[in-house]
Formats: sequence, structure tokens, C-alpha cells
Amino acid sequence: MSTVPNYKATWNHLAETEHSALIHVAGYTDEARLKESVDVTLRMLQMTIGINPEDRFLEIGCGVGRVGQYLAPKVSHWTGCDVSENMLAHAARRLKNTPNISLRAISGHDLSPIPDASVNAVYCTVVFMHLEEWDRFGYMKEAFRILKPGGRFMCDNANLDSAGGWELFQASASIPADERPKHISRCSTEAEFRTFLSKAGFQDVKLMLQDLWVFGWGKKPL
Repeated sequence: MSTVPNYKATWNHLAETEHSALIHVAGYTDEARLKESVDVTLRMLQMTIGINPEDRFLEIGCGVGRVGQYLAPKVSHWTGCDVSENMLAHAARRLKNTPNISLRAISGHDLSPIPDASVNAVYCTVVFMHLEEWDRFGYMKEAFRILKPGGRFMCDNANLDSAGGWELFQASASIPADERPKHISRCSTEAEFRTFLSKAGFQDVKLMLQDLWVFGWGKKPL
């Protein structure tokens, strides 16, 4: 039996309806709360890698287009990538009036549909918690590949060293091994992000802790 995670099957199942997709992405379906969460993400992107009108942005794990709906009008182009075709179908409906976007289905392990050196900024938010460590690193390497020289990348995850992260870890660990859901949450650490970002080739690597979260970002050399 293969031990490779089938992210595509898992997330297509969880996103069979838009309601189910939102519950498993955000934990709620209230549009006002979703907008509040997006505002937090946009502030973090601005604080870390910046948001410029001429930027071509790409999101790894865009889900229903929660962030893209509000980021796209601020940039030249926004591409949303997701392993789940069902998620992308919901995103297409939600962003049908947003002209400067494209949506791409990916394998769950790479960004192969995206050309080398084709975007200015890449981010991945509330996604790494559902990936195994080598797949997190794989996406960092892929982000480096598709970024133009001088391009920027930001990622986040629950921080194992925070009180909330440790509670999350204990909650996941307490589930019997044969009952753990395939999308079970996993944490990261500052050390992991620093190592992965540096080994992927990024320079000017920076880290920030905020409540439950660890954020990491860096630049592709010119």
C-alpha cells in the first residue's frame, strides 16, 4: 500500500459543496468573518513581502479564493493554485466578476503547470498544517523556481512552540492512529522554516511569531 498522501482525493471530498469547503478551510461560512480573516492576511502580506500594483501574485492552496477575491484588485494578476478541482470550481464562481485572475489545478506535490520565473510574489497561508514536512519544503523549492529574480515568498503555519500550537499538537496526537483524519493538522517551528527557506535558496530570510502562528519569508536573489 502506498504511503504517499493523496491530497487531491482528500480535499476533493472535503470540498464537495461550498459549505463543506468553507468549513474545512476556515471553520465557518459567515462572509463577514471570512472578510475579517482576509484583512489579517492582507496586512501580513503587506508587512512581510509587500503588495505592489505591478505584481503578479500566486497563492499555493487558494481554496475557494477567499484571499484572491480581495488581493486580485490590488495587483496586476493573481493566480490561485489548488490540489482540489472542487475547490477551484467554488473559487471560479466566487471570483467570476474578477477579471485579472487564473486558476490552476496542481498535483499536491509541485507547481508543474506554472512556468519558471513567471511571478513576482508567492504565498501559502493556512495550508502547510495539512502537509507533511517534505511537501512543505517541496513547495518552497517550487516557489523559488517560479519566482522572477528578486521575487518574494511568504508562508505560515501553526507554531509548535506556542501554547496554542502545543495544544493543537496534543489534540492531534490524542486521536488513535487508525482514526486520524487525512487532513489532520501539523505544526511547524521557527527552526524548520529557517532551514527550509534557506535550503530552498531564499535570501534575506526572516521569521516572525504572532500568537499561534509562525511566519517565514524571503527573496529570490537577483
